Amino acid sequence: MNFFSSTFKLGILGGGQLGKMLLYDTRKFDIYTSVLDASIDAPCKVACNEFHLGDLMDYDAVYNFGKHVDVLTFEIENVNTDALEALEKEGVKVYPSSKTLRVIQNKAKQKLFYRDHDIPTADFSRFAYSSEILDAIHNGGLEFPFVWKSAQFGYDGTGVKIIRTEADLEGLPNVECIAEDMIPFKNELAVIVARNNQGEVSTYPVVEMEFHPEANQVEYVICPARIDEKVAKKAIDVALKVSKAFNHVGLLAVEMFQTKEDNILVNEVAPRPHNSGHHTIESSYTSQFEQHLRAILNLPLGKTDSKVGGIMVNLVGAEGYTGNVIYQNIEDIMKMPGVTPHIYGKKQTRPFRKMGHVTIVNEDLNEARKIAEEVKNTIKVISQ
Repeated sequence: MNFFSSTFKLGILGGGQLGKMLLYDTRKFDIYTSVLDASIDAPCKVACNEFHLGDLMDYDAVYNFGKHVDVLTFEIENVNTDALEALEKEGVKVYPSSKTLRVIQNKAKQKLFYRDHDIPTADFSRFAYSSEILDAIHNGGLEFPFVWKSAQFGYDGTGVKIIRTEADLEGLPNVECIAEDMIPFKNELAVIVARNNQGEVSTYPVVEMEFHPEANQVEYVICPARIDEKVAKKAIDVALKVSKAFNHVGLLAVEMFQTKEDNILVNEVAPRPHNSGHHTIESSYTSQFEQHLRAILNLPLGKTDSKVGGIMVNLVGAEGYTGNVIYQNIEDIMKMPGVTPHIYGKKQTRPFRKMGHVTIVNEDLNEARKIAEEVKNTIKVISQ
């Protein structure tokens, strides 16, 4: 099939920043795109060929949208998988598949998948409702501390809470969830794996992630991770094992813990371009977004090596500000060497909302980290 400057149509479910960055590369290749999103102000709207309004969890909206595209992909997991399955049966190529997505959408199913496929992960207990946790504690089946995670619809730090006492259970939504052992780890790592329909596989270098202590969001992504080569190889091997188990097509971002004993435990995965790969736009031979396109269109995968050390800084809404966004001091960070800001196109800011990111590239990773800190302390995402 001819994808370039042709009648081929790529459908994208979700119109957020990941889709917008994916569109950088569809426009580069002149691939015709159609996007479905529930917001009239979705960032993708400015860059796609067609934009359609619709709820991604609504069967009819997803099914009717998907009938008119040749290949369907997504930039967010919260989509109607029944509609995806129906489209697959009618011949629409959906990547990653509805089968893969069904497992990943639910953290409890995801954890059971790891257990069934002998993939190392933290021990956990599964609950139909959060209200059952207290009984498990009183009966000796669960001990403090642990990490509570909602089985579905968690993102960017929501749906996750560290539970140290019974008081921490107050106010939790009474939903299906897991209670996961707290892991004393050295580092949080991630590996992005790309796989096309022919089974060709490639991995990006291991990255290290530094998190905001309150928002539970990534503040910095550092590539390459500052870890021993043996640990990096172990992380890549685990990521490849996860990828093989899912047999996905497209990207799979595998987030992991490096324990104090240098073991690797899988935390969770995302079957799409991911925050941990944003640096690849500037620092890699092939960006994660181009690689996702290559994979889902069954094209040869691109070179994943880094051209230079890269660090990504998330730009999130400052606490105490809600309303029309202002990027304060953005001109100052643009004076710094190797700094490239990416603004996602969201007109309204609120505390901790992802509004953009900044990439810092430098041949000296330590120098890049210093500049990243300066960037973080200089630019402020506030409101009018």
